[in-house]
Amino acid sequence: MAQTTKKKTTQQSGRRSASPSAPTPQAPNPAVRTAGGVLCLLLALCVAVSYFNAQAVLLGLLRSALTGLFGYGYWLWAAMLLVSGLFLLLHRERKATAPALCALLTPALCGSLLHLIFAAPVKSLTLSALWAEGQTLHGGGVICGGLAELGKAYISEAVFAILAAVGLVACVFVMLHTTPSQVAEKARQRAAQRAEEAGSDSSEPEQPPQSVQKAPSRRRKAQIDIPLDDPAAPAEDRPLQPGKKSFFAGRQTPTPDEVLSPPQPEPAPEPEQPPQPTAPEPVTPPQPAAPTPKAEPVDLEKAAQEVSRQIEQELSEPEEQYQYPPITLLEQGGPGNFTAAGAEMRSNSKRLADTLRSFGVDAQPGEVVRGPSVTRYEFAQPQGVKLSKITNLADDIALALGVSSVRVAPVPGKISAVGIEVPNRAVTPVRIREVIESREFTGHKSAVAFAVGKDIGGNRIIGDIAKLPHVLIAGTTGSGKSVCTNSLIVSLLYKSTPEEVRFIMVDPKMVELAPYNGIPHLLIPVVTDPKKAAGALQWAVFEMMKRYKLFSENGVKDLTSYNALAAQSQPDEAGESLKKLPSVVVVIDELADLMLVAAKEVEDSICRVAQMGRAAGMHLVIATQRPSADVITGLMKANIPSRIAFAVASSMESRIILDNPGAEKLVGKGDMLYAPLGEGKPRRVQGCFIAPEEIERVVDFVKEKGETAYSEDVIRQIEQVVQEKDKKGGPAPEPADADDGDELLPAAVEVVLETGQASVSMLQRRLKLGYSRAARLVDQMEERGIVGPFEGSKPRQLLIDKAKWQEMQMGKAEPQPEFDRAGTIRDVFESHDALE
Repeated sequence: MAQTTKKKTTQQSGRRSASPSAPTPQAPNPAVRTAGGVLCLLLALCVAVSYFNAQAVLLGLLRSALTGLFGYGYWLWAAMLLVSGLFLLLHRERKATAPALCALLTPALCGSLLHLIFAAPVKSLTLSALWAEGQTLHGGGVICGGLAELGKAYISEAVFAILAAVGLVACVFVMLHTTPSQVAEKARQRAAQRAEEAGSDSSEPEQPPQSVQKAPSRRRKAQIDIPLDDPAAPAEDRPLQPGKKSFFAGRQTPTPDEVLSPPQPEPAPEPEQPPQPTAPEPVTPPQPAAPTPKAEPVDLEKAAQEVSRQIEQELSEPEEQYQYPPITLLEQGGPGNFTAAGAEMRSNSKRLADTLRSFGVDAQPGEVVRGPSVTRYEFAQPQGVKLSKITNLADDIALALGVSSVRVAPVPGKISAVGIEVPNRAVTPVRIREVIESREFTGHKSAVAFAVGKDIGGNRIIGDIAKLPHVLIAGTTGSGKSVCTNSLIVSLLYKSTPEEVRFIMVDPKMVELAPYNGIPHLLIPVVTDPKKAAGALQWAVFEMMKRYKLFSENGVKDLTSYNALAAQSQPDEAGESLKKLPSVVVVIDELADLMLVAAKEVEDSICRVAQMGRAAGMHLVIATQRPSADVITGLMKANIPSRIAFAVASSMESRIILDNPGAEKLVGKGDMLYAPLGEGKPRRVQGCFIAPEEIERVVDFVKEKGETAYSEDVIRQIEQVVQEKDKKGGPAPEPADADDGDELLPAAVEVVLETGQASVSMLQRRLKLGYSRAARLVDQMEERGIVGPFEGSKPRQLLIDKAKWQEMQMGKAEPQPEFDRAGTIRDVFESHDALE
C-alpha cells in the first residue's frame, strides 16, 4: 500500500512540475485580454441598440454593414459578442482563440441555414443582389447567403445543411468547453444516481442502515425511521462515515472540484446524536396510538362521496365541451417575390428623393419598411421645413411614382421622421391562418381576442374586444369590410367557447352572416328582419341592466369579477349557485338599412349599450358601407371609441369615421386604418383575408361537434317587443303636430302676410331657422289653407289676408278646409271664393 501511494505522489508531483511550464506560453497579456473583452461588450451593446432602429449615424452604419454581410445572422451578433466578452473577462485561465472564433462563426452558419429555409431563390448570384437581400433581412447577405448559394450549387442543399448544422453544434460544444462524450457520461451517471436513489427509497423500510449509507442526503427519513426500529441501530451509523466519503469519491470524476469540496465538511459534524436520546420516547406511543387507524373509515367514506360527486360532474362535462376547429381548415399563405420587391424599393426610394429635392425639400432617406400592401419610405424631416409642406406634395409624389395615391404621415415613435406610404405593385394577401396560429394570438389571455392583420412592419396585430370595447367598421363596397367582420367572427370561434362568448348577429342583407346559422355560439338565429333587429338591440339593453343589478347584489363591478366569484361560490340551501355569464357580441353587418326602418329605436339602443355595456360584457361590432352623417350620428361616434376605416370615396367620409382624413388614400382589398381605443393616431394595417370556402369548413366543423342552443327567452322577448311596436301603429306624435302645429307657426304667418310671399329661404332669414323647420312651417300653412301649393319657379299664392288671420286667431272664423295635395289650382280658388 505504501509503494502504491508513493507512485501516485510521484506522478502527481510530475504533473505539477510540468504544469507551470504549460500555461506560460498560453496565457496572453491580461491587459490585452481585458481590452478585448470590454470591446466585445461595447459592440454587443451597440448591436443590441441597433435592433430598435435607433436614430444614430454610427449605429445605422453598423446595422447596414451587419445586415448586408450576414442577413439573418445579424440577429445573433449581439448574443455572440456578449458571450465572447464575458469569456475573455471571466475565464482568464483558458484559451480564448477557439471560443472566440466559434462565437464569430456561429452567426455565419446559422444565417446560412436560415437562408436555405426562408430566402427566396436568387435569380442572379451577385454581391449586389445578396447585399440588397441582406439589407431588407430577406436573405443571408453576402457572407451567409454566399455560403448557402455556393454550397447549394456545388454539394447540394441537403449536404450543405447537414454540414452547417454539424458545424453549428461543434461551435456550441467548443464555447461550452465540453465534449459529447462528457455530456453522455454525465447523463449516464445522473440516470444511475436516480436509479440508486429509487432503489434506496424502496429498501429503506427493510434495511434502514443501508438507506443511510446509500443516501446520506436523506437523513431526515432516517431519523423518522429510527424510533420505529431498535435503539441500537443508530450506533451503526458512525462506522459508516468513512463509507460516505468513499461513495462521494466515486462520483468525483464527472463533477468539478469546487462542487465536491463544500459537501465534504457537512458529514463531519454528524448532528444525528441529539435526536437519538429522544428516540426511545416515541417508541412506546406507537402501540397505544394503534386505534388511530379506526378513524380512517369515516374519512374514507366522506372522501368517497366527494370523489363520486366529482366523477359525476366530470362525466357530465365532456358532453358539453367545445371542440376548437383545427387550424388545417384554413389555407396557408404563399411566399412573396422578394427579388422583384427589392428592385422596386430601390427605384422608388431614388425617385422619392429626387422628387422631394426638386420641390425644395432636402430630406435624407432613411429606413424602408415593406408591408403586405404598401411600403413605407422614411425620410428625415429637415429643420425649418413644416410637415404640411411635405404632405401637400402627396399628389405630386404619386404622379412621379406612377401610382394612384400615396399617404404621407409622421412615423410613430421616431423623432422628425416622415413616412411616405406607397402602394405595392403586387399585394401580398395576409391569410388569417398566419395570424391565428401565431404566438401573439394563441398566447393572448382575453377570450374575445381576434385577428386584425399585419402592419407595415410585418407585425401581427391582435385586437381585444374587451378593450375596444365597441368598434365601428366602415368602407365602400369591395374594400374588405365584410371580410374583416368574418375574420373577427372566425377568430372568436378559434379562441373562445360558447360558455365564454355568445353572438347576436343582425344581417339585413340576408346573405353575409347567413352561413353562421346553427353554430353553438349564437343566442338566437341570425336576425334579418329590421323590426326584429331593433327588438334584439332592446333585449341587449334589458340584459345589460339585468347584469348590472346582479353585479350590485353580489358586490362586484364587472363581468370578470363576477365570473371569478361564481367560480368560487358554493351552492346555497336551495342548491343554487352563481353561474358564469358569457360575453355578448352584437354584430350588425349593415347599419344603414336599420336606420332607414327604425332609426330612433336603433340609435337609442346602440347608444345605451355603447355607454354602459363595457363592464357588463356587452360589445358592439357595427359595419356599414355608407359612412354618412345620417347613418353614423354624433351620439354613436361619441360612444363608440374604436374605429376601423377601409377605403372610402371622399375625405368627408373619412372624417366621419376617423375624425381625420386619410381613409380616402387607401388602396382597398383589406387595406385599413385601425384606430383602437387608447392610440392617438390610426395604424395602417393589411387586414386578414379569409375565403368563403374556409368559412364554410370552419362553420361545418363547429356545427358537427357542437349542438345549437338558442335561448328561447331571448326569442320570446324580441317577439314581444315587435308585437308591442305593431300595436302602437308607428310613431304617435305626428297627428298631434298636425293639429297643434309648430310653436313658431303664428310668427311665420305674420312674416308671410307682411312680406306678401311665402318662401322657405325668407323664413330662414327672418326667423333664423334651419331649412327643414322652415319647410315644415310652409307645409303646415299649406295644410291650413293659408298659402297655395308649390308651383315651380312661381311664388306661392297667399289665400288669406291679415284680417282673416286675426279672425282665425280669435276663433271667429269658420274652420278652413284642409288643402288636398292631390287637388288642382282651380280647387284652391274655389275654396277661396267660398270663404269670401
